[in-house]
Amino acid sequence: MPRLLSRRNLLSSLAAIPAVALLAACSDSGEKAVAEDVKPAAPADAMKPADPAKPAAPAAAKAPEAQGTVDMAALLKPGALPDMQLGKDDAKVAIVEYASMTCPHCAHFHETTLPALKTKYIDTGKARLILREFPFDPSAEAGFMLARCSKDNYFPMVDVLFKQQANWAGVANTKDALLQISKMAGFTQESFEACLTDQKLLDDVRSVQKRGADEFKIDSTPTFFINGKTYKGALSIEEISAIIDPLL
Repeated sequence: MPRLLSRRNLLSSLAAIPAVALLAACSDSGEKAVAEDVKPAAPADAMKPADPAKPAAPAAAKAPEAQGTVDMAALLKPGALPDMQLGKDDAKVAIVEYASMTCPHCAHFHETTLPALKTKYIDTGKARLILREFPFDPSAEAGFMLARCSKDNYFPMVDVLFKQQANWAGVANTKDALLQISKMAGFTQESFEACLTDQKLLDDVRSVQKRGADEFKIDSTPTFFINGKTYKGALSIEEISAIIDPLL
């Protein structure tokens, strides 16, 4: 894991982080999971008619095997920062995700799986999602800090940063790229710099990460805890449905 930086050189460091360091944010397990998820589908053979005697039926997704268990009560205890949650507190299924803002596999999950998860389970009161910070580099720290400084717009800011990840993570000057995105979200130059020089916020983001690593043995992103079971790597909506449905 890269050496953590103090607030005094966090801003300046954003202008000089090599792209390779940012692209290495996710672990091998996460990279493998997403590489499998994003393989292009084989093109359909438009010249071959479907066999009416054998209608095609989508195969039911198999729930991935859990990679461990965790004490859910301990996991849900408050940490250095208030938990940011989508969904109702009394939802039957609790999902805790640890992510890094510069992890392409986390971005993949948030762009492709989360919208369907929200519609199918979160908005219907069946599940709730708690997102916790697990930054692997200064740029990811900065992204999470800006999301926290967005207050009630935490999730919209996270969404924008994941969708725009290629435009700020690993570019020549991450600071300027983040500033331009932040201005579109309502930040000024002053509020942007004030956010990224907030030492307590930086310490708290790091504390969330340290707790995840020390107490829950997180070493890759994204990592999900679903009702006490651990799953690593970006999950598809089919996979996460196969996990959640038996719990309802």
